[in-house]
Amino acid sequence: MKVAVVGATGLVGGEMLKVLAERNFPVTELLPVASEKSVGQEIEYQGRKFKVVSMDDAIAARPAVAIFSAGGSVSKEQAPRFAEVGTVVIDNSSAWRMDPTKKLVVPEINAKQLTADDKIIANPNCSTIQMVLALHKLHEAYKVERIVVSTYQSVTGTGKKAVDQLMQERAGQEVTSQAYPHRIDLNVLPHIDVFEDNGYTKEEMKMVKETKKILSDDSIRVTATTVRIPVMGGHSESVNVEFAQDFELEDVYRILRNTEGVDVVDDVANNLYPMPKDAHGRDAVLVGRLRRDESQPRTLNMWVVADNLRKGAATNAVQIAEAMLKMGLLK
Repeated sequence: MKVAVVGATGLVGGEMLKVLAERNFPVTELLPVASEKSVGQEIEYQGRKFKVVSMDDAIAARPAVAIFSAGGSVSKEQAPRFAEVGTVVIDNSSAWRMDPTKKLVVPEINAKQLTADDKIIANPNCSTIQMVLALHKLHEAYKVERIVVSTYQSVTGTGKKAVDQLMQERAGQEVTSQAYPHRIDLNVLPHIDVFEDNGYTKEEMKMVKETKKILSDDSIRVTATTVRIPVMGGHSESVNVEFAQDFELEDVYRILRNTEGVDVVDDVANNLYPMPKDAHGRDAVLVGRLRRDESQPRTLNMWVVADNLRKGAATNAVQIAEAMLKMGLLK
């Protein structure tokens, strides 16, 4: 099976290659794709060297699947070209997420919606993925009415430039490439992506819109504040969720423990709760600090942590490819 990874030299692209190898995806021919200046460079995959190829060469090779992590503008331009030659595109940018003709997929939730006609499939925003994975079974049981979420997001979500800025600031060095409008080390930025006319950032509105689409329920009310913090391991979220029906905490624990892809880490007597350093390198979404909101009925507080480069991006994309393969939709 020919597999193209578009954006193979980036942070997420590198993680996608790692996840493909770890999960033994049946790659018979790998096509690493990057910008023109990277063509000819070598990357390593499963102990072998592969040369980075151009977009045109990758399309001409007609891969079965192309996993994109190269930004929205590249995806808008190039994903349809792959789709035209029969390639299934799984795109990690925001380019196709809210397109009503494209599926927005978290495999544990809605892979069953995929069909042979789906040639461009959207990978959701990293912050949305971990939240909806923690909530979807609870939504089935109690019906989510309203979500108030505040995120604490790793610099890795911005990319290598942001990681370099953090580490240079931490080392007291001159910052050679400024990813953020302010210092990030020893600081917190309530600003992810661009601000929109309503005062929310684009990242915040992604969480609002994508949650409704993935859970197939436009009645869910969502409000979000997304924040960048100087950590590396993953994204954290404080989630306050109001249900239509009341719940027992022991039932919530049971449901979450039986939710595929979720690990409950909640033993406060022993100081056990989800943290980015413990999520790093893992595919699971960690959930803890479960407690009732004592200020109003039928409302739960939870703390949700995941490695944004893994389940929030690379792993979810590879899982979509795995689901399509299992359903006989990849050739």
